[in-house]
Amino acid sequence: MTSRAALPHSRLGPSGRTPVVGTVTRGTTNPNRLRRMDRWIAAVHGAELRRAGDPVAVDLGYGAAPWTAVELLSRLRTVAPRARVVGVEIEPARVTAARPYEREGLVFRHGGFEVPVPQRPCLVRAANVLRQYDESQVGEVWERLCARLAPATGVSRGGLLVEGTCDEIGRRHVWVALGPEGPRTVTFATRLGSLDRPSDLAERLPKALIHRNVPGEPVHAFLRDFDRAWAAAAPYASYGARQRWIRAVRDLTADWPVTDGPARWRQGEVTVRWEALAPRG
Repeated sequence: MTSRAALPHSRLGPSGRTPVVGTVTRGTTNPNRLRRMDRWIAAVHGAELRRAGDPVAVDLGYGAAPWTAVELLSRLRTVAPRARVVGVEIEPARVTAARPYEREGLVFRHGGFEVPVPQRPCLVRAANVLRQYDESQVGEVWERLCARLAPATGVSRGGLLVEGTCDEIGRRHVWVALGPEGPRTVTFATRLGSLDRPSDLAERLPKALIHRNVPGEPVHAFLRDFDRAWAAAAPYASYGARQRWIRAVRDLTADWPVTDGPARWRQGEVTVRWEALAPRG
């Protein structure tokens, strides 16, 4: 994971010495926007959070209002009752505005990609942050954030970084999951009733992939094959969009390394190994 452009150090931290890494983004947010990502995290990473001695999660770049951090704490505690959330924002005014929402297990801190928490977090969620950066900067950000994750041990795969993009009300979402070793999977998630065809999700590809949806790139081939499988599954539409999606994903597994199963497909999700979709070159 390398980068061609250095990340800016936008300002100093509260001590006047610690650099805050990153730039201020628009901060657009809405309640319940990240529900699909949160449910997936709880399902696939809940066991790691329960095993951790100090299960700290970071909501990195939560935006102009603290809704997503508040919701993340609530959803994580359904699977890991000791989980704690630190909301991190690079814009100091947003941190000040969020402070009244602090409670047991939830605090807000000024910072950026340096992740200003003393421990190595079990989870870093960065939703709709890198979309406003250059593609050439993604590798450096991933490396920096993965280096901050809790390390793998004999009984743990280590912390998880979940980085992706969704629409304004969370109907369509695509994210990459990374461990301390680097990227692992790509997940596509949608409200099935809003979908005409799977390639509608292309506009929500994370920054590492959105400019690679062109002929010759793996993600383009995947979405092409997904549309074909969706069209072939049209007879299942009479049983509902969920059954059509499940059938289409099942057909995809013949040629693509899908890592999940029907329990997740029923949620309008499909997860594929990163290596199958990684940009060429």
